[in-house]
Amino acid sequence: MGGFLVNIGTFAVYPYLAVLLRERLDVGMAQVGLVLGTATLVQFASAPFTAAFAERVGLRRCLSLATCLYLLGAVTYLSGAGRPVLTVAALFLSCGAGALYSPAYRAYLVHGVSTERRPRLVSAGNAAGNLGIALGPVVGALFLHEPGRLFAMNTVLYAVLAVGHLLLRPEAPIAGGAVVEPFRRALRGLAGLPFAVTVLTHYLYMQFYQYLSVFVEGRLSAAYYGLVMMGYSLGLAVVQPLVARRVGDARYPVAMAIGFSCMALGMAAIATGRPTGVAAGALAMSVGNAVLFLKNDLEALSLSKRSAAVTFGQQRLAVGVGSLFSGVIGGSAYGLFESAGLLPGFWLAVATQCVLLPPLVIVVGRRSARRPAAVRGSAWRASRRR
Repeated sequence: MGGFLVNIGTFAVYPYLAVLLRERLDVGMAQVGLVLGTATLVQFASAPFTAAFAERVGLRRCLSLATCLYLLGAVTYLSGAGRPVLTVAALFLSCGAGALYSPAYRAYLVHGVSTERRPRLVSAGNAAGNLGIALGPVVGALFLHEPGRLFAMNTVLYAVLAVGHLLLRPEAPIAGGAVVEPFRRALRGLAGLPFAVTVLTHYLYMQFYQYLSVFVEGRLSAAYYGLVMMGYSLGLAVVQPLVARRVGDARYPVAMAIGFSCMALGMAAIATGRPTGVAAGALAMSVGNAVLFLKNDLEALSLSKRSAAVTFGQQRLAVGVGSLFSGVIGGSAYGLFESAGLLPGFWLAVATQCVLLPPLVIVVGRRSARRPAAVRGSAWRASRRR
């Protein structure tokens, strides 16, 4: 429930932040983009360190602190009308709250449970979050021209959440405990292959999320596009719990083959530019991402030697890196295809990458994993000879 309500509040505001910042800061879109990009980068890049913080102070305390920051951010938005500094401060407070909440929330769900139960619990948590992502923009649209009422509603929502999280049961200590690394080693014990595949997943997925609205402008109505994106998020919320057990049992390359194949089909369908093609493409993306998002996290939990909180924090960093690549590489590619008048070719190029890049990532990841093992073996043999 917490993940659902937090995302209701977050995504009631997030899709309309560009408009809000432009109005309150009285600047151009380039400056707005810089503020939003910096805040997002801070949120994702800090996730390994906020996860390490949760590892030290406890998951419940971290969740409570995060909801208090969400509340402070909503109050700052509410009082920031006519005060640009307060509006920017509210944005960074909300991003800091998200950096604290996300890894601790997922770690709390799987804390102390068996490996067999992880797929169901992780998928349930993701489904709750995706449902909030789907409904949040609808709530925000109702208050689009009355931001004061929106932030007042968010203030009440986060106040309730802050109280609710204070009433959570503290997590039970794990027998034997885990070694708590210093903050400077926040990336120690990184599960390399799941990290790389998560980067790739979000590099490809974010091109769908970031550039579809521009592509369909003049092709689809705003209402139809909104329904497509809501359907995508609802699809994730419904599909992931249904396939959780099979995804958990599947070998990683098999899950990758299914997920990236669905993404490739989705991108190719979007290239048609027709309403039915875009809707079918979003549905295929929903299925593919339901598999990949879940399997990437499960594989990271399985391979990592760190706590669940730190592992999820490392995965959030991978999401940020993939999103950054999508913005830099995908944005430049979209501009080139647009200037050439060949925009459908952009989606076909992304579809081709969905087919070609995953096998390459697997090969590189496996070779990288073998190299340290070979080095350790050589060192052991040398010590034996001495």
